[in-house]
Amino acid sequence: MRPPARKTSPPSLGASGAEPPPAAFRLPVRVYYQDTDAGGVVFHGRYLDFFERARTEWLRQLGFDVRQLADRDGLLFIVRELSVSYMRPAQIDDLLTVTAAIENLGRVQFTLDQRVLRGTDVLVQGTVNLACVSVAGLRPMRVPQRMHAVFARSAAHELMHEEGA
Repeated sequence: MRPPARKTSPPSLGASGAEPPPAAFRLPVRVYYQDTDAGGVVFHGRYLDFFERARTEWLRQLGFDVRQLADRDGLLFIVRELSVSYMRPAQIDDLLTVTAAIENLGRVQFTLDQRVLRGTDVLVQGTVNLACVSVAGLRPMRVPQRMHAVFARSAAHELMHEEGA
């Protein structure tokens, strides 16, 4: 049984509009039965899993493997803060797009804008603040310079595309 269609518009997502920046990383995700409740609606916590997958693949696309970062560089990224707005439900067998784009970049932490879309409809929007910590002791540490530079280029590329759109 499907829930009734929502008749109200989703809340405004600010000046940037509902769409993520055109240069944002995009990951296709199909909704499977395991992602849903008995009514075929995606369980709210599953969206966090989708965000995690997109962040991991975004890092991989930028040239950073999370296992190598831990083993070779002795660093991890941990979620420091998370804010999520649920606007519309996804349902079993939906093909979704999960995005990740740098919103703010610091020396020890950074914030990503993440969204789950079905077509052009934003279903879920979140911001995820990640801190860089050492594997040994989980102490805060600076994002390595080479990684920071790649993140900065990615953020500039996203901004350039957003302003040109």
